[in-house]
Amino acid sequence: MPAAPSSTTVAGLVTALVGFLSSFAVVLTGLRAVGASPAQAASGLLVLSLTMGLATVFLAQRTRMPITVAWSTPGAALLAGASTHSWPAAVGAFLLVGCLVLLTAAWPRLGDAIAAIPAPIAQAMLAGVLVPLCLQPVRAALEMPELLVPVLLVWAVLAKLAPRWAIPAAFAVTLGIVGWLAARDGGLDPGDLVPALEWTTPALDPGTLLGIGLPLFLVTMASQNVPGMAVLASFGYRAPWRPAMAVTGAGTALGAPFGGHGINLAAISAALAAGPEADPDPARRYRAARTAGVAYAAIALVSVAVAALVATAPDGFVTAAAGLALWPVLASSLSSALERPGDRTPVVATFLVGVSGISIAGIGSAFWALAAGLVLWIWFRA
Repeated sequence: MPAAPSSTTVAGLVTALVGFLSSFAVVLTGLRAVGASPAQAASGLLVLSLTMGLATVFLAQRTRMPITVAWSTPGAALLAGASTHSWPAAVGAFLLVGCLVLLTAAWPRLGDAIAAIPAPIAQAMLAGVLVPLCLQPVRAALEMPELLVPVLLVWAVLAKLAPRWAIPAAFAVTLGIVGWLAARDGGLDPGDLVPALEWTTPALDPGTLLGIGLPLFLVTMASQNVPGMAVLASFGYRAPWRPAMAVTGAGTALGAPFGGHGINLAAISAALAAGPEADPDPARRYRAARTAGVAYAAIALVSVAVAALVATAPDGFVTAAAGLALWPVLASSLSSALERPGDRTPVVATFLVGVSGISIAGIGSAFWALAAGLVLWIWFRA
């Protein structure tokens, strides 16, 4: 009789499955929103899965800590609300993010400057750009109830009974429905299921670098890397900042020309590998992270098939599922941003500018939301 898998193996597999299933649709939605073709978005999903898997294996094995790496889900949500549709310019913004993360490893003062940005302003900016996408499930429930209501029911039931699995299960149902539609209509080309990376030469457009690249970097740092360190610290691990930033920055820069918008330290899913459920002995939990990394790399091989399947979905269906996945992120961002009554005027201004979707001089609302919020924050404290 074969031996049962160890707790670290199970925890690692769960980490990878939850990490992928809970947000892959958000990633695809974000990449398509900034001009990626279905094949380019599939390449982005593949390279993200591969680079975060390799980075996780390297960091876990090197540090003997349960450090897990993930793609930037808030960053993908930011892309979904972006105003640019030039894919080469978006790829240039991804490359900028990787270079800036590498710079934080080489020059710690940059990390200190990022940490000095008021958290309520950063959270309000993120919440503002999330709202349009989070409204999609509401609209789609009226436009295509026969498709979305089953997804909503599964999500609602599991959100109460097994919250960790609510979003992955909702996405699994979404994929099942899309697969049934594709099989019925013959909309899936077997040639699209073969894993392939597509190179895009980055274009350095100033408006896109400021409107997407800079906000994407700030969101990645404030919503992923800093909280990721905090999660590890809560379990007694003092993860090395500079090596972690060097690895994730290099992974982002190398993956950018193939469509990867950015990898970073895992925040939400980090606890799955770092907690006592992975192993009672903290010294052995790194094996869970290592298993998660191997699983991510394996998932990369099937991610192209997932992206091809999603590309056959009715317009707005998968986007609605992606919006549903971001409801908890929106709730957390709003809660953090509005926590202190004295900060609410600059916070609300930041949020509203982000929601507005304005574009000035080719620079999107995320940048202007951050700028407005910082100016008001300083003014109210002068």
